[in-house]
Amino acid sequence: MKRYVVMVAYAPGDWESASPEQRQEYFDAHHAFERYVDEHGVRLASGALCGADTATTVGPGHGDERVVTDGPFVELAEQIGGYYDVRLPDLDRAIAAARLLPATYTVEIRPVLVIEGYESA
Repeated sequence: MKRYVVMVAYAPGDWESASPEQRQEYFDAHHAFERYVDEHGVRLASGALCGADTATTVGPGHGDERVVTDGPFVELAEQIGGYYDVRLPDLDRAIAAARLLPATYTVEIRPVLVIEGYESA
């Protein structure tokens, strides 16, 4: 099994302007994704994110200092609205699962890098 983070991007305002029927379609698509992953792998975590306007970015400053700014890391037409952290046999299964998410989303699948010698505290 490989570990993937599946990031879901959408255009700001899509959710707010969706009708109740459209929102139900989104929920149904997410449930289909979750069932697929449960059948073929493992869901480790998932979450919906608040809007990019609520983001805080901590970036490099001078020396050991860090600069804290309001807003996302980069300006985007789309924003990450949620994620899934899953284990699936391979990328083909991850793509098959991602195809079940709402068609209006852009979905990025990224393998999780395992760094030899690093263990979280």
